[in-house]
Amino acid sequence: MSTDETEGAGGQDATPGKHEYRMADLAREAGITVRTLRFYRERGLVPPPRRAGRIAWYNEDHLTRLRTIAALLERGHTLGGIADLMAAFEGGRSVAELLGLGGLLPSPWSEETPVRLTAGELADTFAGQVTADNLAAALHIGYLAVDGEEFVHVSRRLLEASTELIRAGIPLAAVLEAGRHVRAHADALAEIFTTLLRTHLLEDTPAFDRLRPVVQTVVDAEVSMAMDRRMRADAAGPGEDGDQRSTTST
Repeated sequence: MSTDETEGAGGQDATPGKHEYRMADLAREAGITVRTLRFYRERGLVPPPRRAGRIAWYNEDHLTRLRTIAALLERGHTLGGIADLMAAFEGGRSVAELLGLGGLLPSPWSEETPVRLTAGELADTFAGQVTADNLAAALHIGYLAVDGEEFVHVSRRLLEASTELIRAGIPLAAVLEAGRHVRAHADALAEIFTTLLRTHLLEDTPAFDRLRPVVQTVVDAEVSMAMDRRMRADAAGPGEDGDQRSTTST
């Protein structure tokens, strides 16, 4: 143990109004070992703690950072890649710059607007449903990222849609679970259209930009018609729906 990181019973507030953890308590909350936490610190993945004499105090920002690292590792990122992503994010560089794409992607396809939120604003937005599990799920899906003491939601439109679903009575956990499935299907759709465009248009970036609304129209129309089919099937009932499938199959 380093001399400047005395450990002991923690879980107390070192600063009024802000919960802080000693190293062992932070590691336990994050589901990792103290040795792993020290390793992350040495790699620069976790910012330095606040020091009070020989005691190192960590706070919620450190815990959120550790959960972000865990989510990225689960998605297949390496520690080196995570360090680069965090450095790029904190330095204001775009993902395209980080990946060295240069002029290949001159403008984002989605044109989404990120939203910055403090921890308090995030809690207010989701009506007290920002639990540790929900926060970890949002980080895992990629809806949220951490920037210092703030959170960044990837899309204002998705944020507004989520809050509308919650106001309608759907729990945040259910919204996030649905979002996880939607993200997987969206990735599959993106692969289909990316393959189509790259196969037949090669790297004709102007053509990509011109066809952007066409792709969005196709996806919107297909989802709308799929919702119609699903709603009709639900209204018909299982027996009637089953009869229809049997007739079709014969």
